[in-house]
Amino acid sequence: MANKANVELGVIGGSGFYSFLDDVTEVQVDTPYGPPSDSLFLGEIAGRRVAFLPRHGRGHHLPPHRINYRANLWALRSVGARQVLGPCAVGGLRPEYGPGTLLVPDQLVDRTKSRVGTYFDGLPLPDGTVPNVVHVSLADPYCPAGRAVALKAARGRDWEPVDGGTLVVVEGPRFSTRAESLWHQAQGWSVVGMTGHPEAALARELELCYTSMTLVTDLDAGAETGEGVSHDEVLRVFAANVDRLRGVLFDAVAALPANEERDCLCTKALGGMDPGFELP
Repeated sequence: MANKANVELGVIGGSGFYSFLDDVTEVQVDTPYGPPSDSLFLGEIAGRRVAFLPRHGRGHHLPPHRINYRANLWALRSVGARQVLGPCAVGGLRPEYGPGTLLVPDQLVDRTKSRVGTYFDGLPLPDGTVPNVVHVSLADPYCPAGRAVALKAARGRDWEPVDGGTLVVVEGPRFSTRAESLWHQAQGWSVVGMTGHPEAALARELELCYTSMTLVTDLDAGAETGEGVSHDEVLRVFAANVDRLRGVLFDAVAALPANEERDCLCTKALGGMDPGFELP
């Protein structure tokens, strides 16, 4: 399928990022880990073939803790993608990171509880192969080359981004209590979301370049004195910024290096170790 699709890049996000493109092809992909969140939608941007995957499904029916993250990343790699952009909505943990802020994180904290965060779980795959025990470094969870491209793309759209910061990922689907939010702030973390993990870790295990772009839609509960975060508020702010975010994403797609020119550590994450299965 990879040769037929001729995909270079993957984008994990909503239908707003691809729905207006001409000549979009819907492709269903099977994986050893079950079905991904939805079909892949293949389109072209700046002469580059891109696979779009709605993280929550096209009807937004999958809550964060029920997304099949392993299938999603596997599916993107199986059609040829080697670099992935993962935009997501987040809450700001500092007063200066109010709604409409674009932050490109360089660090990640996992506070989820029930998600499978690795391909190396020792459980047999449907074909009978068993993953080996492999420990992959996630000291720097995001691709440095991808981050640089994302920052430059935002500035090119006159949207000054926050360069770096820590994304703390919570289980969801509920929002944080004020005490939790204040604790996140006290740790010095920047934004809080529900979908950034295990995407970054799984991408690293597949030697994919992964770049997160976080759009602040609200001040998290402990960072404000009002009634707290509401789902309607999140949707409203995201809708008001989706065109701008889409423009930055598409500029980043055009500027990312060719797959064969990647020379970052993401491409050597396994360090020659045998994963026990064939990478797609």
